[in-house]
Amino acid sequence: MELLNLELPATNRFATGYLAGAPEIQRFFHYQYQSDTDYKERLLELKQRNFMREELASCIEKYMKGFPSSKKVNDSLQKLTQEDSVVVIGGQQAGILTGPLYSIHKIISIIVLARQKEEELGIPVVPIFWIAGEDHDYQEVNHIFVENEGKVQKVVYPEKVLEKKMVSDISINKEVCTAWVEEIIENLGETEHTNELLACLREAVNQSETFVDFFAYIVMELFKDYGLLIIDSGYAGLRCLEKEIFISQIQQAQRITNDVKQVQDELEKEGFFQAIDISGQAANIFYYDDRYKERILLDYMAERNEFIGKNGAVTFTYEELLQIASEFPWKLSNNVVTRPITQELLFPTLAFIAGPGEIAYWAELKKAFEGYAIKMPPIVPRLNITLLDRSVETDLHELGLALHTVLTSGTEKQKEDYLSTVKDEELSKLFQQAKEQLIENYRDIKGRIDKGLFPLLEKNQSLLLKQIEFMEGKVELSLQEKHQVVLNKYIRVNNRLTPLGSPQERILNAIPFMNQYGIRFLATLANLSYTFDGKHKVIKI
Repeated sequence: MELLNLELPATNRFATGYLAGAPEIQRFFHYQYQSDTDYKERLLELKQRNFMREELASCIEKYMKGFPSSKKVNDSLQKLTQEDSVVVIGGQQAGILTGPLYSIHKIISIIVLARQKEEELGIPVVPIFWIAGEDHDYQEVNHIFVENEGKVQKVVYPEKVLEKKMVSDISINKEVCTAWVEEIIENLGETEHTNELLACLREAVNQSETFVDFFAYIVMELFKDYGLLIIDSGYAGLRCLEKEIFISQIQQAQRITNDVKQVQDELEKEGFFQAIDISGQAANIFYYDDRYKERILLDYMAERNEFIGKNGAVTFTYEELLQIASEFPWKLSNNVVTRPITQELLFPTLAFIAGPGEIAYWAELKKAFEGYAIKMPPIVPRLNITLLDRSVETDLHELGLALHTVLTSGTEKQKEDYLSTVKDEELSKLFQQAKEQLIENYRDIKGRIDKGLFPLLEKNQSLLLKQIEFMEGKVELSLQEKHQVVLNKYIRVNNRLTPLGSPQERILNAIPFMNQYGIRFLATLANLSYTFDGKHKVIKI
């Protein structure tokens, strides 16, 4: 495999400025991720704080029981208990079959940065992936995109979920899931790796009860030999460790919201839109109600000192919610504001791996962190990766396409330019003249007939124009069929590198690559030497 570094624009203006170290953006963060000395400063900060290391390691060990494991995993658990250890952490939703490729790329980023910092700093650095199982947007995790018959198609997992459940609580029907997986693999076509992949996925389904289990099993099957640890934010055992954190977040609900709103106002003055949708009454905590079987986001009504769910679904006094946090912490969960705070109070975080959108919303949390007398960790942009296989690289060469141009803007324009070079322009003019002549002749006819016939005349004209356009379309289709071999190359390049007009990693799923190159292929990408410099990584395979 060959690794290329390309300068590509980030997906949002804020992330672009962050990568460039722009002062007007950097002031919203406590550390510069590019600075080696900032990591040493971070270590000094972490030494002044206390963490429940033994309890955390025990909790993670219990959660990971039943998932694929290794000696490296056990080593990481042991490292986590050491007083001088730190973690590199990042998280993502539990997409079916691991979701878009960027989830895999984030895990690779965590593993690689942890390895690099352990070597640089000479201390134990543990890679941890935080699964956002408490999220409840099922529509975001219940599908994948795969290429089929020249088109990138959305393939939706067939089971419906009507309640606003946490993904951690969504069960999978093993028969339905196995059949769905088998159909996907069958459509991909058989390779020397298909049987092994299918056996692995069947076992993953068999060993899983929920969506998160299924995600976690595949992830650990891929990355167990890198010492990766995983934990589900929706895991009841973890919620018990978060009891005191929930209590503090209830006590400081108004302060946290005010802090976020204040930073949002400052960012707006710099010309940036707010990344977090938050009201002035937000409590930033969900309550799970057994009656409704769903999470309910709470607001804090300061004048009454009460916490109220949407549309008055639930109401708690300040004291009642504190009691719930103390006695039943698994009934509470975080939102986008409080989850990072919880994460940083739990883990001795050396660095947080973030996607472009996460960088923007973490900026809005700086003052909320300071209210806890702690700093945000260095926010390290995850590796942005495009996988380039030989056949697509050959297509690029034969079509004379620049990789940088394709990754930036796709191939649609170049495909249209090619068609224009092989198109019979004289024939196109004849069709245009025929339509114009028809319209002119019917205009003359209209001046010579009774007005009562006008509607019929217009309908007749429309029918004839459609017939000309039908023939014109048939000629166009014939032209495309004649040059289909070349057009297929444009389509293939587009589908593999910029599917549906988006970066490959935001659309395509890992399974086709595992079917083509083996189930361990994606994990081996963690062995490459990367620099966290904000540049786009193209890996030739």
